[in-house]
Amino acid sequence: KLSETFPKRAVEVGGPLLQVHKLTEKEGAVRDIEMVVHAGEIVGISGLVGAGKTELCKTLFGALPIGSGEIELNKKKLKINTPYAAVSQGLALVPEERRKEGVLIEEPVYSNLSAANLSRFSTPFGFIKSIAERVNAKKMIKDLGIKTPSENRKVAYLSGGNQQKVAFGKWLIADAEVFIFDEPTKGVDVGAKHDIFELIGNLAAAGKGVIYASCEFAEILGITDRTYVMYDGMIAKELETKSTTEEQLLFYSTGGK
Repeated sequence: KLSETFPKRAVEVGGPLLQVHKLTEKEGAVRDIEMVVHAGEIVGISGLVGAGKTELCKTLFGALPIGSGEIELNKKKLKINTPYAAVSQGLALVPEERRKEGVLIEEPVYSNLSAANLSRFSTPFGFIKSIAERVNAKKMIKDLGIKTPSENRKVAYLSGGNQQKVAFGKWLIADAEVFIFDEPTKGVDVGAKHDIFELIGNLAAAGKGVIYASCEFAEILGITDRTYVMYDGMIAKELETKSTTEEQLLFYSTGGK
């Protein structure tokens, strides 16, 4: 059943958490983006491949330079010029290219799961507390259902779904306010997809803001509350998901007016 594939939880949506005003990437990859994400809300970024979804995610996260516009979190204007600045101000990104950008493929699971918040696992002099890393990793492996022989296993040897869970897990201890997911189910099997949707639902239930970028319209309709449809680097339409069809998403994502 569709409800089993996409376990959508009923979550009370709070006030505006992330607000984006006239955001334009420096080279024009995305232009004049106006969007809002409320606490406890899963907001979709839909569109065809090449519409600008990934570029929007990277611009919000500081991986692409901002040309103009503003980003506000909890009504406070953010200054984001690097991913480090984005992380320190409450944003997290799970990128589309998992093996290139999402995980440290040649490193063990335990060091990946602490990578986004190393200060928590370091002494005042900058030495890493490996025992604390491993304790954290064992808990995360259990909580997220990561299938691995041990926390010492290289991430390269895990399946795509378990690599993605590792990419998720490193952010869960970073205490971000807004989580940005770019094609999070790409190359992931059905069972792991279900687990990923559960994790995203848990974030929303905890009052976090979630941005879910995907060209899989069934996923957008299955787990989001609202969606912005992108076409040619701009937002073509904002839709309430519960009253939207795949045909409408396709219409606007191909330039329909």
